[in-house]
Amino acid sequence: MFHADSALKPSFTEAAVLLMAMVIIMTTSILKFDASPHIPVLLVIIMLLCYGAFKKVAYRTMEQGLVDGAKSGLAAIFIFFFIGILISAFMLSGTIPTLIYYGFNIISGHYFFAIVFVVACIIGAAIGSSLTTTATIGVAFIGMAQAMDLSLAITAGAIVSGAFFGDKMSPLSDTTNLASSIMDVDLFEHIKNMAWTTIPAFVISVIVYGVLSPTGKDVDASSVHNFQQALLSTNLIHWYALLPIVLLVLFALKKVPAIPTLIIGSVFAIALSYGHHSYTGGQLMDMLFNGFKSKTGVEEIDALLSRGGMSSMFFTISLVILALGMGGLLFKLGIIQAVLMKIERIFNSVGSAITGAAATAIGVNFFIGEQYLSILLPSETFQKQFEKVGLANKNLARTVEDAGTVVNPLVPWSVCGIFIAGVLHVNTVDYAPFALFCLLSPILTIIFGWTGKTLTYLKK
Repeated sequence: MFHADSALKPSFTEAAVLLMAMVIIMTTSILKFDASPHIPVLLVIIMLLCYGAFKKVAYRTMEQGLVDGAKSGLAAIFIFFFIGILISAFMLSGTIPTLIYYGFNIISGHYFFAIVFVVACIIGAAIGSSLTTTATIGVAFIGMAQAMDLSLAITAGAIVSGAFFGDKMSPLSDTTNLASSIMDVDLFEHIKNMAWTTIPAFVISVIVYGVLSPTGKDVDASSVHNFQQALLSTNLIHWYALLPIVLLVLFALKKVPAIPTLIIGSVFAIALSYGHHSYTGGQLMDMLFNGFKSKTGVEEIDALLSRGGMSSMFFTISLVILALGMGGLLFKLGIIQAVLMKIERIFNSVGSAITGAAATAIGVNFFIGEQYLSILLPSETFQKQFEKVGLANKNLARTVEDAGTVVNPLVPWSVCGIFIAGVLHVNTVDYAPFALFCLLSPILTIIFGWTGKTLTYLKK
């Protein structure tokens, strides 16, 4: 099935050993030595190149694998550039500062994490983009948590959970449309079917976030008031600064592609900024590239508002290129194919087939770090297996979303994990244990697989 594009056909044992070595390199480097994820990814690439050379694979062939893997991320890379500009524009216009300011008026320490999760769910479902949700409302919530001296790890976990609820359940989401289209399932039928696992995960997450939230007594009201006053002193707090958010939602509802939406949203936000501040052309260009720099003299405000710009995405982009290049090399050497070909044969019952598809989706996220491939590969691998055990296609579509889409942000070297850590300034390993919705979704889909509940069977 997969060997056509591979230069080797390694045995399952050989491939499994290489993947295990890869996991050891990744986890040891990041968790024990606190290394930037670029280094372990590069070490894995070197290991794979050495393996390929030992197997007498031409260097040009392996190089092509690296290039092909990196090419698959070009669309995301261009989006990252424009998101960097959008964040700067939203700072210039006062959009994010205004969200933070008004957010303090309606959000207190009571059930703070639960409220963050629910609001992120709503925005994520409306926009259909987890990354845009995280980069806008997510940044605002992190600012609130900083001012209220609340856990940034739990806050980030709640943001990520809500954003990926939207990425999974919105009819505007790329991943949702991808999963339904490749499985030939009606989009809204797919969303309806996902509700069986999504609603329990949502409810459990709300309850746990509510329990984790501090009481009002734990929040220093005076510090929040002082923070709001400092925000007002920036002259960035204006009602009209919220209009770019409205524009993003309208464009999402009209299904305008991501890049045009980001461009128009940025231009609109920049135009609004001239309602309260006049920037020279040079200043504007500098801020779009290097990010907005707050100079209020209040350390907390300046740290919160000084962000964005194309340059802020360079760390993310360079790591995405390396991670996807590593994935391309794994494919070119036939390592991923060897594992997939082996595992698809051993799942011959309903529960085991769903568990296998979910495990494969999770594995693709960890070994390749690419969200779309975590949907595509398990779908292609397990479609016939699901038919053999009598399951309809929409079960597989749900499974790969439950274990593929929402797991990507939990992996430090994945596309989403890298981006979110960079935007929120919270390490992936810190927020992952608190991304409850993302953790619960694959667990619930496997449980329902073994109990047979909520499954749709083929008509005999």
